Amino acid sequence: MDDFERPRHMTDRVPTLRRAAIAGTTAIATVVGLTACGSSSHPSLSLTAALPTTVPAGTVLRIGDPAAQIAIQAAGLDKELAAEGVTIKWANISGGPDSIKAFRGDQLDCSAVADIPSLFAHWTGTSTKIVFQSVTVDPLSYPVYELGIAPGKDIKTLADLKGKKIAYSAGQAQGALVLRVLQKAGLTKKDVTLVDLPSTASTYNQALGSHAVDVAPLGTSTIVTYLDQYPGSSEIPTGIRDDASNLYCLTSAVQNAGKAAALRAYVTARTKALLWENTHPAQYAQLYYEQNQGLSAANAQHAVQLKGLTGIPADWTNADARLQATADLLAQDQGNTKFNVSEVVDPRFAAVEAAAAGSDVVTGGAS
Repeated sequence: MDDFERPRHMTDRVPTLRRAAIAGTTAIATVVGLTACGSSSHPSLSLTAALPTTVPAGTVLRIGDPAAQIAIQAAGLDKELAAEGVTIKWANISGGPDSIKAFRGDQLDCSAVADIPSLFAHWTGTSTKIVFQSVTVDPLSYPVYELGIAPGKDIKTLADLKGKKIAYSAGQAQGALVLRVLQKAGLTKKDVTLVDLPSTASTYNQALGSHAVDVAPLGTSTIVTYLDQYPGSSEIPTGIRDDASNLYCLTSAVQNAGKAAALRAYVTARTKALLWENTHPAQYAQLYYEQNQGLSAANAQHAVQLKGLTGIPADWTNADARLQATADLLAQDQGNTKFNVSEVVDPRFAAVEAAAAGSDVVTGGAS
């Protein structure tokens, strides 16, 4: 395992949730259904120009970032955004398939995702830019995913995956994880049966429980529910770093001077919100896992403990390198065109993030 430098002012008691869907309201602005209201009269902004610092009146951001939304509101950061003139229309959208669909319908400016959606958006003709990247401090000890094993299946190691049916979703983080796990195990797609199955809600839990698949990547918080629900089920670690957590936006949004200024403010608030989660784990467990996911208090606390600390990288060098490696793997295994991932990253926001985190940035292997 790498040596990890923890940020100052953080403690081991803190985990965070980066990818979850919640419904909520906000003091800024809330919409039940988004409409194609993304166009504005704000001037165009070059992708190499400095980010504006003043938010013009009437600027609206349409954001699907439900996990951060709850922390932003709980920490009072929505009021700071409102004071800067930022109006947010929240959408209960996150993840690749839903966000790309909303992008194409001009119903959304930005969404919380892992690393894969920005790559698939590029490959399928939707131009986006990553404007936020966070990580998990000590990511191998606090993985986002583990492999759920169907009840009664004797799978104890990655080598045991040979000949098994594995749930696979090409356009989602879980799909890339499966390919990386096979690579780590010295296996290829020909050694297993990949079952094309998008990961939505409890789809993978049910597929495992019904023996439609033998193995499926499950979020560590989902594992708790899965093991309780299906006697005889089990899980094994992947041993893979899987902590990529991003906010990506339509390129047209960051080229809009008004929205770019608002995004600068939002990235600052989002950074503070994730660090707030680090120092308020019990409150976040109650707000998200109990009130929004329906877990018991004990299971909520257990789920939040599995998440580890969220880290804000001092720069995006290492995160971009991991994204490039993932893009290269998917290009090779799925027949996609190789490209330089700098095409889908907006590096201007890295400094905004780091400045908002201050001394709490992470460096070294954790970044």
